[in-house]
Amino acid sequence: MLLRLRLVLASLTGSTLLLLLLCLGAQNLEQRPSLNVGFGRTAPLPVGFLVGIALVVGVLSGGCSTALLLPRSGPPADQLPGRE
Repeated sequence: MLLRLRLVLASLTGSTLLLLLLCLGAQNLEQRPSLNVGFGRTAPLPVGFLVGIALVVGVLSGGCSTALLLPRSGPPADQLPGRE
């Protein structure tokens, strides 16, 4: 349980730091296209910012899914009661 919590907190911290660096780096970019989404268009954003947001979301989702998919700590499955 503690390992899972540490992994989630580490991925949140890492993605927050990446987002902070991304916002600082994307201040003075000149090319700002907008994206077509299902219900309209987004605000004009720099291409590097859009790619960076995808990276941050990937780090966050990867860390959280790793924490969720870790096997439970405890006795091995072959030593559980009722398994013979």
